[in-house]
Amino acid sequence: MAQIQTTKKVVRACMLDLPISPKHSVEISKALRFRTITYAKKVLEGLVTLEKPIKFTRYDQDLGHKPGIGAGRFPQKAATHFMKLVNSVEANALHLGLNTSNLKIIKLVSNKGACPARAGRIRGTRKRTNLEIEVCEVAPKAKSAPRAAGVAGAAKSKSAPKAESTKK
Repeated sequence: MAQIQTTKKVVRACMLDLPISPKHSVEISKALRFRTITYAKKVLEGLVTLEKPIKFTRYDQDLGHKPGIGAGRFPQKAATHFMKLVNSVEANALHLGLNTSNLKIIKLVSNKGACPARAGRIRGTRKRTNLEIEVCEVAPKAKSAPRAAGVAGAAKSKSAPKAESTKK
């Protein structure tokens, strides 16, 4: 795996015992890990407004297909909690003086939370999830110079058919 060039400051935010599905949280985490904050916000807004589904790769048994991605869903409830988490970590980064347009998610974990204790007969289970996110500031990519005409010409000559040699 390639190393990410980062600054010394890493910003972190946690949300514990959220009433959302751990399976949906795992799929959202997998889709947003190692992405930028702006990309994550765009994806989460698409989930909440039912515009673009998220691809399910692990928990995809007996799951309906969506056009262009295969098995997928719109986990709206989980997406709203992830949006709060992303906004929280962005506010933490702003407080530390980091540039929020260059933030990259380096860690995004979702785990099963604590099971609430109840007296009497147990009727159903309540799903609880813990979320944790870490971001760091990444230097923006430098724009590459346009290719020289000589390099493009060399590429064209390689693709030209070779002359056949006749051996008798």
